[in-house]
Parts: sequence; C-alpha cells; structure tokens
Amino acid sequence: MSRNDALRAARLRIGWRTIEQAADRLTAHGQELLDDRQFTVSARTWRRWEGQRPGWPSEETAIVIHDALGRWPEDLGFTTPPGWIRPEHHEEEQVKRRAFVSVTAAALVAGPVAQQNVDPALIDYFQTQLEGHYRADMFLGPHDLIGTVSAQYQLIDKLVRSAKGETRRGLLRVGAAYAALIGWLYQDAGDMDGASFWRGVTQEIAMRSRDVHLIGYSLVNQAQVRTDLGDGRAVIDLCEAALEDTRQLVPKVRIMAMQQQAHGESLNGDRGAVDMLINKAGRLLDRVDDDLPWGNACRRTPGYLEIQRATCYGRLGLGSEAVALWDQVLQIVPETARRDRGVYLARHATAAAGAGEPDQALELARSMADIAVETRSARMRRELATLQRAMRPWQDAPVGRDLVEVLAPAMEGS
Repeated sequence: MSRNDALRAARLRIGWRTIEQAADRLTAHGQELLDDRQFTVSARTWRRWEGQRPGWPSEETAIVIHDALGRWPEDLGFTTPPGWIRPEHHEEEQVKRRAFVSVTAAALVAGPVAQQNVDPALIDYFQTQLEGHYRADMFLGPHDLIGTVSAQYQLIDKLVRSAKGETRRGLLRVGAAYAALIGWLYQDAGDMDGASFWRGVTQEIAMRSRDVHLIGYSLVNQAQVRTDLGDGRAVIDLCEAALEDTRQLVPKVRIMAMQQQAHGESLNGDRGAVDMLINKAGRLLDRVDDDLPWGNACRRTPGYLEIQRATCYGRLGLGSEAVALWDQVLQIVPETARRDRGVYLARHATAAAGAGEPDQALELARSMADIAVETRSARMRRELATLQRAMRPWQDAPVGRDLVEVLAPAMEGS
C-alpha cells in the first residue's frame, strides 16, 4: 500500500516523529485553536490519512491542519472534494494583488520625472555594481538581493528618462542587464509570474537599446522561463529566433542560445540534438572575448557546458551517463558557489536514483540539504522534489524513510 508521503513529510518537519504523537499534538492544537475540548483526532484517523485513501477532513479539521502544518489538505495528499474552496480564498486574492504591485513597482514608475544631468561615468558605476550582484547571488540566493537590485533598476530607469545620445543607450543596455538579473532572482525564488514579467521588461529594454546582442540575450532569458515551465517547443522557438543571424552575435550569446536550446531538445526527448548543440557551443568557448558585463556564466562557471549536458541527460532519463558527468563536474565547481553547487548535487542525486543507486542519492542529499535551507532557493526545492519522485521505488525501504527526514527542513514551506 502506498503512503501519503506529503503528510508524513509535513509532520516530520515540525518534529512529530510518530503517528501517535502527531494525533495527540494535532488534537491539542485544535482544542486550543477552536476553543473546543471535544475536538479529537485519533491515531487511527491519522494512520488512514497517511494511507492510500486518506479521504477528506471536515472543514474545521482542515483549518486546524493548516494552522498546525502551514499547508492545506489538498497540498498534503488528501483527496479534494468537488466544490471545496479554501476559507482564506479572498485573502489569497488580496495577497496576489499586493505581490503583483511589489513585483512591478520598480519597472512601472509613472512619469514624467524631473530632468537632471546624467554623467556618462554612471554607466561604468552600474556595470561594476552588476558584477558584484552576480557574485552575491552565488552566495546568498535570491531573497536578499531582489530588493537591492530592483531599487537600482528603478534609479537606472529614472536616469534613462533624462539621459541623451550614447549615455542614454549605454544606460538602456545596463538597464536590460539589471532587468534580466531581477527576472532570474524571481525565477530562482519560485515566482514564475514575477520572472516572466521581468523577462518581458528585459526584452523591451533590449529592443529600445537597439543592441543585437542584448536582444538575443533577452530571448534566451525568455527561453529559461519556458524551460522551467517544461515547454520544450517554446524554448526551441525562442533560441532559434536568437540565432537567426548568428553572424551578428558575439560568441557568448551564441553559446547561451545553443545550450538553452539543448534544454528544449531534452524536454522533447532528443538526445542527438542535445549533444550536437552542446558540442557546437563548446567549439566557440575559446572565442569568447567580449567585455560585456552580463551573461558571463560560460566563462565564470567551471565545466559550464558539461553541467548543461549532465542536466539534459538527467532530464532524458540517462541516469548512469548523467552520474558520470556529475562526478567530473563537481570536482571542479568551487565550494564557494554554494547555491549552484547545491543545485548540481541535487541533480546528481536524482541521476543516481535513476541509475538504481539509492544509497548514493541519499548521501548526496545529505551533503546539500543545509545549502537548500540557507539559500531558500525555490529552484533547489524543485530539484529536491524531482529527487523525491525518483526515489519512490524505495519509499518504503529504510533509505527512502531516511531521505524524507534528511530533506524535511529543506522542503519546509514548499
């Protein structure tokens, strides 16, 4: 009989180690929350909830579960009945509206603004700051940077409205790079609506700058969002559009577009196209010599293209081949790149599970669980959710139960 692992994981996260303890704690919590001494959840009921047919709790029990575990029953493996509407539905709509205003505030400032003199030296200033933000992202993850980078974009947007000639075009170019970084931070934080909005801003500013390299870069940024959404055909369309006239593009942008297109091909199950595109991109690496301040992962990240190949192989279900690549790549990825290293370890673990090596997958999960907690990267939590699915064949074995406990703190709130 399969278990309701979502509910089990949720109780383990808050320290309820046994079903009996969980039933007692939820009973006490409900009696206090509802001010009802008659509220009771038995161990037998909880055991059924964690079984194959958990059913559906009463509305007041659903409210108690949400208050105690932080998630509604439909997110915990229960069978949602027709017509169920969460009690906080209207509050959620207000939260979504506030979130939209927060996401768009930096980009949609109403004009006109007071005119001012804009020194061309500000372009170098913002470019230098941008490189620092890229480095900070590797250490901190998205949440601590979104506000800072958004505020700087808002300042750039204000200056663009006063600047003229080459200074204005230079600020547009750097503004597009800032918008792309904000889009990435929202994507890493798991806010795909925010990511899509800022990828759109990136494309708008790139078009206004008339910079062909930035326009190609913006299309690749859009393709990244589509990759996370699992839309392989759209990824390929966008990358093909970016590569439409390769003679005009610096090698760096061509590399970015080819490797992203490889991700699209892996979503469509085409291993031959994946290898062709990554091999073709590899032949351009030695030719990357531009001084553009954005999109430098291909020369900043050791083993950049083999990381992409390993990720694509994992997506294609080539477990053993992906494991062999990750074994090589992780020897050269520095410990200081904690967030990225954590993502790669999670992918390595998933590949190990796919290759029939659950014990190796568990050990890899142990080595990166703390990174996931520290960085609060939703991208990393998605990788861990993929790992959990890959480990389902062992969910009733000790290694499967150990994995649930190891990942519980990292999956908190996911």
